[in-house]
Order: sequence, then C-alpha cells, then structure tokens
Amino acid sequence: MSQDLGGTAIEAFWTGTSFTLCSAVFQPVFSSLSNIFGRKLLVIVAIIWFTVGAIVAGVANNITQMLVGRSLQGIGGGGIITLTAILIADIVPLKHRAKYFGILSAIWSLGTVVGPVIGGCFAQKATWRWIFYINFPFIAIGTMLVAWSTSFNHKTQSQLPLSAKLRQIDYIGIALFVPSTASLLIPLTWGGVLFPWKSWHTLVPLLLGAAGLCTFAAYEIQIAKHPIIPPAVFYNRTALISFTGFTAVGLIIWCNLYFLPLYYEAVKGFHPIMSGIALFPETFTLAPSAMIIGFLISRTGKYYWAVCLGWLVSTIGLGLLCLLDVETSTVKWIFLNIIGGIGLGMVLPSVALAIQASARDENLAMAVAISTFFRGFGQSIGVAIGGVIFQNRMKSTMLSKPLLRSLAEQYSKEASSAVEMIRAMPDGQLKQDVKWAYAHSLKYVWGFTCAVSGLILFVSLFTKSYTLNRVGVSRSCEDLQVEEVAGQDNKA
Repeated sequence: MSQDLGGTAIEAFWTGTSFTLCSAVFQPVFSSLSNIFGRKLLVIVAIIWFTVGAIVAGVANNITQMLVGRSLQGIGGGGIITLTAILIADIVPLKHRAKYFGILSAIWSLGTVVGPVIGGCFAQKATWRWIFYINFPFIAIGTMLVAWSTSFNHKTQSQLPLSAKLRQIDYIGIALFVPSTASLLIPLTWGGVLFPWKSWHTLVPLLLGAAGLCTFAAYEIQIAKHPIIPPAVFYNRTALISFTGFTAVGLIIWCNLYFLPLYYEAVKGFHPIMSGIALFPETFTLAPSAMIIGFLISRTGKYYWAVCLGWLVSTIGLGLLCLLDVETSTVKWIFLNIIGGIGLGMVLPSVALAIQASARDENLAMAVAISTFFRGFGQSIGVAIGGVIFQNRMKSTMLSKPLLRSLAEQYSKEASSAVEMIRAMPDGQLKQDVKWAYAHSLKYVWGFTCAVSGLILFVSLFTKSYTLNRVGVSRSCEDLQVEEVAGQDNKA
C-alpha cells in the first residue's frame, strides 16, 4: 500500500495508528451525544462516518487521502463499537446481558485477529483496496437493520426541542477532551518507534496531553453543567478496578497481536499469512470462552467468580508463553497459546458486567463507553511499553553474544524489518544466535503481560459482587449509606 501510494515509513505507520487513535478518542463523544439525540441517530451517523472513510481510503491515490479516509473510518468505528455495547445495555435486562456481551466480546476478539489475516491475503493475492471494499456489504446490511429496528430509541431526551438538546452538549468538555487525549496517545504510539522516548517529539505532546486532561477533569468536576463524562462514573471502587481491567485487556491482547507474529516470523521463519494463522489457537479459544462465560454468568446471576477465575487463567497462560523458545515444537506452542486465550475470553464479558452492575442507571451508557475507551487506551500503550521492553532486552542480549555485538543497535531498533534479513541469512551459528536473541528478549514481554495480569487478579479480589437479578441498577449497602449521610448533610 505504501509503495503504491508513494508513502514514507512514517506515513505508512500512521495508516494504522490514525484509525485506532480516532476510534478511542471519539467513543465518549458518541456516547454523550447519544444521550441527547438518541441512539439510532448516532448509530447511523457513525455508520456514515465509517462508510465515507472506507470509500476515501479505498479509492485513495496518495497517502494524504489514505490518512484522511482512515481517520474518518476511525471516528465512525469508535462510534459503532461503543454504541453497540450501549444498545445492549439499553435493551437487555442486566441478568441476561452477560451472554450478549460474551458474544460481542467474542466477535471483537475474533475480528481483531482474523481481520489482519484476511487483509494480508488481499494485499498479497489481490489488491489492498479490497481491504476497504469488503466493508460495503456489511455496511449495507447493518444500515438496513438499524433503519428497520424501532426498539432502541433512547427515551430520556427524545421529547426535548432541538434548542434544548443543543444547550446540553458539553462543547468545552469535548474541545478539551479530544485534542488532549489525542496528544497523549500519539507519543505513546510512536515513542521508541518513530522517535526516541527522550525526544521532544515524544515528551512535548505527552506533557501537553496530560496537562490538557487534568484541565478537562477539573472542568468536568467543578464547572460543567452537562459533563461529557460524568465524574460519578469514577466514584465506585468496582468500576475503577474494572476500568483498569479493561485497560489491561487491551494492553495484553495488543501485545500478543504485535509480538507473537514477530516470534513466529523471526524465530520460526513463518511468512506473514502463516504467522497470522498461528495466532488462531489463542483467537479461537478466546471467542468461545467469552461466549460460554457469558452464558454461565447469565445462568448463575453472578460475575465475581468469572472475573477472578478469568484473570487467574490469563496469568497462568501468559506465564506459559515464557516457555516459547527457538526449539519449541508446533504442538507445544499451540498448547501454550490456548490457556491465555481461554483466560482472556473469560475476562472480557465478566469485567463488562462488573462495570454495568456497579453503575447507576443515569451513568450506565457512559460507563460502557468509558470501558471501551480504556480498552482502546490499553491497546495504544500495550505496543509502546512492550516495544520498550523488547528493544532494551534485545540490545543487551545481542551485546552478550560476540557474534551479534555489531548488529545489536540495528536489530534492537528495527526488529520487525530485520525479519527479512534473518530469512536471508545462511544457516549457521550467527542465524541461530539471532533467533535465540529474539526468543529470549520476547520472554520479557510475556513476563510483563503476565505481571500485569497477576496484578489485576490481585486488585480484582476487592471488587464488589453486585446482584444481577434485578430490573434496575442496584447499589450496595455501602453506597446507600453514603447517600443517606449525604442527604442528612444537605438537610442540615
């Protein structure tokens, strides 16, 4: 694609990053606006954004058009992702929501891994433009179903006049949130890849983004009459722990999606399509696991056990990845991937239910949107942190081998592009040492994800087990006591 459009390496990098960045940034915006204008309208708007983006990207003749198309797709995609989850929360009673979120989590995880494989096949066997054209049949089906359905119009704001709805938009909050979040996420995606972490290109936008988000938080808490993100969403301990869990899920899955193919290509010598297929043991266990756990939660009316068990199995599975080595057999690496996939599949629907069970009715939609936002945030920082760990270990590992010292600087900074150089090497001790350096360095990435999972497992023990056998969103006795005290204080 980059060669056809005459793009540089940095521009090619942004064809992927622009989508994920815009998708994450605009999710809370779509949720907030859907509370004002209704779900159906915003779903259609999101589909239109995505469609226009797919058309622009599909017919692009230069890299600028491609970046514009990908950004538009990302905005629409972010709306579709978050509004889909919100619609399920609107329509389905809380007790039965788990099985639907299990299916939704399975679809998301399946598409996340299968999509790149299909895209790789198009790029190698046909034309990369089919990566965008293939969306159109699904867009048409989805649009017709949305237009036909009448069951998910949001009730609370539907009778207000347009002028009143426009006054409820948090214009200042949106103006602070969108650029600040983008400024924070951009350097996290290119730090250590396009620019060094100590470079001003990384530090300046990172600091500006952090300062902007602090300003946004202060404005939302102290000033905003209709905040885009209600501060009350973060006042619940279970919700805070679960948001952290969603960040960890995005981080772990994206680390695996990025670095496992590097293991298969550099160490095992697989080509890109085959390395994508090699991810299937994790993908095709993650999806069924998510659905099964969703159905079990709906049947039992409890989610606490699934959250803890899911993180336990994930921690074990991610720890087992540390056994991957140069000589690991096919049967062994397939088995080592299965355990982590099962665990992560258990986590996705159970953590989603923990967030919704702990949220108030008036904040439910935003709680769902924030959870998907944090998952996207975790995806952004996952590759960044994993890349820093891998590059540092790769350099020190290669410096420890006499034959590799002259290659340490180049290979540690250009690990992905160096795969072709490894394939071109003649068989011998040098090639074997390079493969060993890759496998050994990647063990620290797996160890990092295992540690993150283990930490979230420990923290998740302190979540509250809210009942799912209710119509509305219940609150714990502690919450009710806090409200009673607050009410007495107000009367006084």
